[in-house]
Amino acid sequence: MSIPLARIPSIEFLRGFVAVGRRMSITLAAQDLFLTQSAVSRQIHGLESALGIKLFERAHRAIHFTPEGEQLFRVADNALQQLQDTLGALQASRAGPRPVTLTATISFVGLWLLPRLAGFQQQHPEVEVRLSANNDIVALRQEGLDIAIRYCAADGMPAGARRLFGETIFPVAHPSLGIARLDSPEIVARSVLLEFEGDQSPWWRWEAWLETQGWAGVKPKGVIRFNLFDQMIHAAVAGQGIALGRSQFIRPMLNDGRLLRLATPQPGPRSNKLFCLLQREPAPSKETQALIDWIVAEAQLTDVQQEA
Repeated sequence: MSIPLARIPSIEFLRGFVAVGRRMSITLAAQDLFLTQSAVSRQIHGLESALGIKLFERAHRAIHFTPEGEQLFRVADNALQQLQDTLGALQASRAGPRPVTLTATISFVGLWLLPRLAGFQQQHPEVEVRLSANNDIVALRQEGLDIAIRYCAADGMPAGARRLFGETIFPVAHPSLGIARLDSPEIVARSVLLEFEGDQSPWWRWEAWLETQGWAGVKPKGVIRFNLFDQMIHAAVAGQGIALGRSQFIRPMLNDGRLLRLATPQPGPRSNKLFCLLQREPAPSKETQALIDWIVAEAQLTDVQQEA
């Protein structure tokens, strides 16, 4: 049984409820709505009073849906998202083509996308691109983004994602270090190793690489650790040590001699991860489709070149 239209609670109450439900945080919801925390709390209490139903359970520094709150959120979130999309489309139709928005990891944007993006702009000067470099996974629809580049295991690709390329990892160093091959434990013992701590997979761990060479227990001269992959690569280019590099991101640096690939007696741990593309809409705007097609074509070239 439905209730009369006049008895549906205020859109302000529902907007506050959905914002809190999306974030599971009154503080973050308040930031999203440009309101104070107390104002959002009043909206939630107002909605609960209007319905005569408790929608959230409050715990120490946490909130959770009640069964009724979860049921209402599923419907209200979908309804408000459709309203957001429709209003956005109407505004875009008046203002002309809106920027195509893309989110990807910081290293993907800095090392793979930006060096190539001038080529896309030459082909499509009419398309404005807005980049969001973020190592956190963000929801395309909720954040109003058109395209996301995800990094995941090959068997864990999100539904509807399109594979771009995998990753090939090997040691690299600047020529100034005077190292042509990493083929003895003595080289490790007198070298500084640069380690990426943003991913705990074995193919990014020097300890696992040394074990595969039969050099377990060998101590390097020093270790510098990085939480961002691109920072580690820039340090390698500056001659600060030996890094484990991703071929797909550093190919230009290998081609122009800023970095050298250091062969090892045995192959290191092999990655099972890849980069894939997600699009928000099954039938995107022509501007978004142009960027998607270009990324896919560039990714195919990257796949061909990865072992070169």
